[in-house]
Amino acid sequence: MGSFISSSILLLFLLFPTIIQHAKPAMSLPLSTNSRWIVDEEGQRVKLACVNWVSHLEPVVAEGLSKQPMDMIAKRIVTMGFNCVRFTWPLFLITNDSLASLTVRQSFQRLGLLESIAGIQSNNPSIIDVSLIKAYQAVVSSLGKNDVMVILDNHLSKPGWCCSNFDGNGFFGDQYFNPDLWITGLTRMATLFNGVTNVVGMSLRNELRGPKQNVNDWYRYMQKGAEAVHSANPDVLVILSGLSYDSDLSFIQNRPVQLSFSGKLVFEVHWYGFSDGQAWVTGNPNQVCGRVAKDMMRRSGFLVDQGYPLFVSEYGVDQRGTNVNDNRYLNCFLGVVAELDLDWALWTLVGSYYLREGVIGLNEYYGVLNYNWCETRNSSFIERISALQSPFRGPGLSETKLHKVIFHPSTGLCVIRKSFLDPLRLGPCADSESWSYSSDKTLVVKGTYFCLQADESGTLAKLGIFCSDSNSKWEMIADSKMHLSSKLRNGKSICLDVDSSNAIVTNSCKCISKDNTCDPASQWFKLVDSTRSRSEEQSFLHFDSIFDLPGKGFLSNLMVGSI
Repeated sequence: MGSFISSSILLLFLLFPTIIQHAKPAMSLPLSTNSRWIVDEEGQRVKLACVNWVSHLEPVVAEGLSKQPMDMIAKRIVTMGFNCVRFTWPLFLITNDSLASLTVRQSFQRLGLLESIAGIQSNNPSIIDVSLIKAYQAVVSSLGKNDVMVILDNHLSKPGWCCSNFDGNGFFGDQYFNPDLWITGLTRMATLFNGVTNVVGMSLRNELRGPKQNVNDWYRYMQKGAEAVHSANPDVLVILSGLSYDSDLSFIQNRPVQLSFSGKLVFEVHWYGFSDGQAWVTGNPNQVCGRVAKDMMRRSGFLVDQGYPLFVSEYGVDQRGTNVNDNRYLNCFLGVVAELDLDWALWTLVGSYYLREGVIGLNEYYGVLNYNWCETRNSSFIERISALQSPFRGPGLSETKLHKVIFHPSTGLCVIRKSFLDPLRLGPCADSESWSYSSDKTLVVKGTYFCLQADESGTLAKLGIFCSDSNSKWEMIADSKMHLSSKLRNGKSICLDVDSSNAIVTNSCKCISKDNTCDPASQWFKLVDSTRSRSEEQSFLHFDSIFDLPGKGFLSNLMVGSI
């Protein structure tokens, strides 16, 4: 009893959290860059949490407008937590007069898509008889009315599905990719949307690829395109993609882009599970994640350290949750994106297509909306990425001192503790504890002497104040660097894990290497730098709970409530 009271008194003097109310400032456009960050006009970090909306297929009309009113789709985007749309367009929309002069109705008529005409007539009658470019502008305007930022993405030249090495759209000089015409199109598009405040960026070209691709032509034409866009519309971010289906920007490391302007340059990269074939199924997830993440850093992630924003403008998974390759990739991807706090755009918003690769009404299983565009296809996926829709750190986000949060990619949650008596568990990252990770590998609740400890395998992880033993030291192990491992007093190694109730436990480390049938996802964690404050302005310890224990009268006299 005496030791409990002494420890409780010690708690009172070790913990002095400050209660501060933080008002979230309104975003001020246009955007620019500050080193590796995208910022608003006031210098505050703006994290692009985008979703891709397709408008580059044969009809050249934003998908889904036969299913729902565009305003309803825009509102759905907002309710899912996205602040931005990467809105695709084909070059010929703005450079081919015969295509550009078509009305929406005529475009669908020439493809025999009569059912789509009826759907648009019903759901979006205001655009049915306007030109294709006017319809595109109408969608941008609707997104703007709902405070959704837009990045105009030149996806290809000739309308159709993307991509292959031999579709004539891959690289400068291909059949449908005349560099001069491309610069003309970029200039026209930048000019058309000059002054449209919610258009915050232009992605110059999607997934450069094919047998003609080479570094010298990349610099020659991408720099010209960047200059053309900035000259026509100095407000927008200029976003440059790499080679090999936008997976490789490694050449930038030793040869920086030379532009006449500054504060607007962003690089983009694509990263899917299928980018590495079926490696996530055939290989051990820890080893595959370690190799793929290292390769990503070599090919594009290094740009962050060089002071450039890196925008993962496409990633995605089969929303049905049955694709093992996608599922394992996503656990690794979310860990890396959280750790680097990258901007991103999910592929895709689209629930179904008017016409894709000859198939009418194709169901898009990578789409966050369902076939009829009226509901989310997988609500748990949206919940899972929600923590990454807000920035962890960056200019203007010094709400608290720099600390770590313990992020769990498989759930999208973080380690929290609600009260003195409750076990550590997973919960919203907005409520996460602030941790420090010392050079001696100790994880301490910031502002206290309480460290994370392992007791025995198969038991709850705990907090304690005696932090010198091996069971208080935690190392990031395995090729993935996502297992938090400690050694018990008997010398046995264990790993942090999550049980079926989301409580934080310790278990034998699993799937470290070789075995490809084993999934380590429950034991994958990332220590993420953050300056974000908790949504609940209080400590993890609620001392009200102490008053229910023996000796409560003595403690109550200290007049300590929850802090």
